[in-house]
Amino acid sequence: MAAKPQVRNAPDAGPAPEDREKHPVDETLPPLKMLTSGLQHVAAMYAGVVAPPLIVGAAVGLSGTELTFLTGASLFTAGLATFLQTLGVWKIGAKLPFVNGVTFAGVAPMLAIVDTTENKADALPVIFGAIIVAGLLGFLAAPWFSRLVRFFPPVVTGTVITLIGVSLLPVAFGWAQGPNPRAEDYGSTTYLSLAGITLVVVLLLRRFTRGFVKQIAVLVGLVIGTLIAIPFGVTDFAPVTEADIVGFPSPFHFGAPQFALAAIISMCVVMLVSMTESTADMLALGEIVDRPADERTIAAGLRADTLGSALSPLFNGFMCSAFAQNIGLVAMTRIRSRFVVACGGGFLVLMGLSPVAASLISVVPRPVLGGAGVVLFGSVAASGIQTLVKAGLEKDNNVLIVAVSLAVGIIPITKPDFYHAFPETAQIILDSGISTGCVAAVLLNVVFNHLGRRQDDDDVTAPMEPGDEISGSRTAKAAHAH
Repeated sequence: MAAKPQVRNAPDAGPAPEDREKHPVDETLPPLKMLTSGLQHVAAMYAGVVAPPLIVGAAVGLSGTELTFLTGASLFTAGLATFLQTLGVWKIGAKLPFVNGVTFAGVAPMLAIVDTTENKADALPVIFGAIIVAGLLGFLAAPWFSRLVRFFPPVVTGTVITLIGVSLLPVAFGWAQGPNPRAEDYGSTTYLSLAGITLVVVLLLRRFTRGFVKQIAVLVGLVIGTLIAIPFGVTDFAPVTEADIVGFPSPFHFGAPQFALAAIISMCVVMLVSMTESTADMLALGEIVDRPADERTIAAGLRADTLGSALSPLFNGFMCSAFAQNIGLVAMTRIRSRFVVACGGGFLVLMGLSPVAASLISVVPRPVLGGAGVVLFGSVAASGIQTLVKAGLEKDNNVLIVAVSLAVGIIPITKPDFYHAFPETAQIILDSGISTGCVAAVLLNVVFNHLGRRQDDDDVTAPMEPGDEISGSRTAKAAHAH
């Protein structure tokens, strides 16, 4: 027994076993569980990664082969950015189970760049040049931007987390209605039934299974939903049969980057929006995995976001940002290991290098993804509500902050054309409910809880319970709130 202290105190000895307990974020899981859980993350984010390159590529007029190449490049760069975020290098990477991929915030300005470029062959090089500059500037600004974390108390983070979930739910509803909004069968009973069946399968698996199967309920639900969809003719295996086995996203495939001032300014605005959303996502994920994101973590995470974005055009990819839908997966499965998400990043890289592998995920019908998305995105909103419970909503100030911020954040969801009269640059920010709600929550928190704060500001004006004394009960509640 006497030898144990000597081993623990020896200069070259590591800590004792009881001192080496790892946080769940830093744990590695058994290989099978690691692989299937990582694949589940890929399935949850796949549609979001491939949609922007398909939209922009179609606007440029790329052929089917070039569109496949551009999509594979986005998967490849998303995997690299996810590696940076989860594994970390130097002071780069939040080292949280954080998935990165192509941000939707850049789609509208990229389409505007395409429209204003005379020679469409130059559109992608102009976009890539603007992303490189915006990424490098964002990387330099990350340490200063991260200091905003002091303005994110629970009343702000809870509001933003709730908004993330609520903002993503319409995406799931859109998936449930079918792949093509212009098709006659969009929103048909067949599509909605497949989404409903997938949702029920996931719920049944979560309710009646245990352990590993319960944790990969979403992945199993996607597989079962896809199999059920085959007799309905909804599952398309053509991408698998037509895809090449091996393909590498050769650098600057569409030409050397070009640097146009207007495009650079536009993408810098998108970068600010992306950094705001990533900050909110890191705060949300930190709460979910019980490792709150501090200023240093957010700075490292933003460096990974921005550096990943700056490097992405080298391999023909677009601006990268956090994927909020995967936060819902972490919240639901409670698998908090960042190495699981890194494994998902590995799958993304492999799919970028093997078009036929990438096409396997694309076989999953959109309605099936929509059914699973209801659970994933709803879980994010529920996590935000849990955080708000801790935020002191017995205070009128905090109730107002939440009420107004949620209203502002929901505007782009309920009225997509609400800001149509504003300049396009302003619409980039205003059309992001997460960004506008986040900014509103931060500003309102400063106004109500910091500027000119008085002792009586914490008094509540909520209805009293029967029998409460005006002078006694309300004062006691206010004191308890402190």
